[in-house]
Amino acid sequence: MSASAAATFNRKDQASVSTLRILSAEMVESAKSGHPGLPLGAAPLAYVLWTRFLKHDPEAPLWPDRDRFVLSAGHGSALIYAWLHLAGYGLSLDDLKAFRQPHSRTPGHPEHGLTVGVEATTGPLGQGFAMGVGMALAERSLAARYNRPGFALFDHWTYALVSDGDLMEGVAAEAASLAGAQQLHKLVYVYDDNRITIEGGTELTFTEDVRARFTSYGWQVITVADGEDLVAVHQAVENARAELERPSLIVARTRLGAGSPKEGRPEAHGEPLGPEGLEATKAHYGFEGKPPFFVDDRVAANFLERGAQHREDRKRWETLLAEYASKYPDEHAELERRLAGTLPEGLAAKARLEFPADKPVATRAAGGAVINAVAKELPDLLGGSADLGPSNKTQVSGGGSMLPLNPAGRNIHFGVRESAMGAIANGLALSGGFVPYCGTFLVFSDYLRPALRLSALMGLKVVYVLTHDSVGVGEDGPTHQPVEHLAALRAVPGLLVMRPADAYETQAMWNAALAHPGPSVLALSRQNLPVLHPSVYPAVADGPARGGYVLRDAEGAKPEALVIATGSEVPLALKALEGAPFASKVRVVSLPCWELFESQTPEYRASVIPPGLTRRLAVEAGSPLGWERYAGDRGRILAVRGFGFSGPAESVFRELGFTPENVRSLIEGILA
Repeated sequence: MSASAAATFNRKDQASVSTLRILSAEMVESAKSGHPGLPLGAAPLAYVLWTRFLKHDPEAPLWPDRDRFVLSAGHGSALIYAWLHLAGYGLSLDDLKAFRQPHSRTPGHPEHGLTVGVEATTGPLGQGFAMGVGMALAERSLAARYNRPGFALFDHWTYALVSDGDLMEGVAAEAASLAGAQQLHKLVYVYDDNRITIEGGTELTFTEDVRARFTSYGWQVITVADGEDLVAVHQAVENARAELERPSLIVARTRLGAGSPKEGRPEAHGEPLGPEGLEATKAHYGFEGKPPFFVDDRVAANFLERGAQHREDRKRWETLLAEYASKYPDEHAELERRLAGTLPEGLAAKARLEFPADKPVATRAAGGAVINAVAKELPDLLGGSADLGPSNKTQVSGGGSMLPLNPAGRNIHFGVRESAMGAIANGLALSGGFVPYCGTFLVFSDYLRPALRLSALMGLKVVYVLTHDSVGVGEDGPTHQPVEHLAALRAVPGLLVMRPADAYETQAMWNAALAHPGPSVLALSRQNLPVLHPSVYPAVADGPARGGYVLRDAEGAKPEALVIATGSEVPLALKALEGAPFASKVRVVSLPCWELFESQTPEYRASVIPPGLTRRLAVEAGSPLGWERYAGDRGRILAVRGFGFSGPAESVFRELGFTPENVRSLIEGILA
């Protein structure tokens, strides 16, 4: 569109913007909590994006080629709920009136999977910014693999509304830097530059030159002096869409709480306007005397019309897809499966590997072999590490690097950006058609934990490959030796935390991660571990899939003691029993995944860990927190109760008590 075509806004548009504002403010007032400031100030920005640019169809909210919109400033959720109601996404006025109430479809911050039309769960600032980068990478990757001449199946944009708070968060800086390096030109962010934070004006803490910063990242930066100017906002988005090599940041000057008695004040951010303040705001926008949640018929018709404007585009796309299926049946079948989120039939069998019994292997190396075997059968698998690919063993051999000139590459180089890496993986998963994975050291899971938590909250299939899983890291010392991390990760609802004991368990845990609908963590060793070959330990064939199983049983009818371990401590337990006079009385249980084990039937769990058998020893080179459930009141726990220290792994393990001799002594003690 030309600049003149952009200037086609009229009173109906202004009334529509005002309706977004007032509905949002009334939702907050009804709940007696919320954030009215952003909706009042940023409504014009969002209105232009939603009604003039966003390619979407409320009748097909999951249309694969729709544009994505992320409300990164998730505290302004009332604004997107007002639009979803008006645009025809199925939110009723009763839903708006139930804002922030238990079990409503309008929670305090937007939640993906709960509210149709919400593309991502946001609220933790900066996360939406980074997820949008993942969505833009997804569009480019799918286009590179499946588009053909005359068949542009994937040609959509990613937009976001971001705030001062978003840009202060480090995750946004990481993601912006990577987006610039990747030249994601179909990424357009509108920055609600209201210069107010909860504590006061941004001059207190945020005095940087945002324009210069994003220019240095490789972004196009466009300024809109007055965010109330719909024509100027429209032209800015047009200019952003005309850029072919850089992502764009539109810096739009707005007024927090515009039109309310609290305009421009920190109180406008997160406090209701109050009855008198709301009435004054309604009067300012021409709603004086109107009942609560009033929508003029002309405004309602305008939003529904705008919501339906791409319906024919969507239908043409569906026709194009049918033609594509006829001309490219193999590619279409693969694409349909990917978009449906299903795995290829027989994947586990096709990607199965055999490991020699006499060659110890680090589980990180076994994990790398599994990644490469799976990647041959699963084009959905896409990922990389935070500059640790060779160490995490996460690189797909022959997959190529994902770069602007090679958008179909299988290996994403995230750089040393753990926080953004996790959020970008979430964006890939949200886009559909991908099983993303990302890797770093287990100790640095702290850097990506907010994104991992959102993976679990949204139920996204993201695989976190976290290697160097214990004090066995050795010489790198306590800064790199994880202690409390397994316990912290096990506390996340819906997350599978898997610490396999050998190569075969690693393969089983990867299969479990691919089958799990939510996120998974694979905690893998740096050091080589003996292979628990099925010819010696038959239970390895199917036991790991249950999360816990009897690896080595006692002789006779019943064991007299249990040793329960994970990861590198499983072969340690086996070693401790070699030649021990009481070895025949002891059962060794491998427990690679607590969550999978807890999902088994009570009968199965009792068959592995008999409730009446109280002589137990739990062994794990991490925090003891949580192990009480398996050790029991009368059991013992061998764990790490402080930080580690620098030295060869063998020395660290020895001084912390993780030796066959000490484990043997502890078993002997519980049998006494």
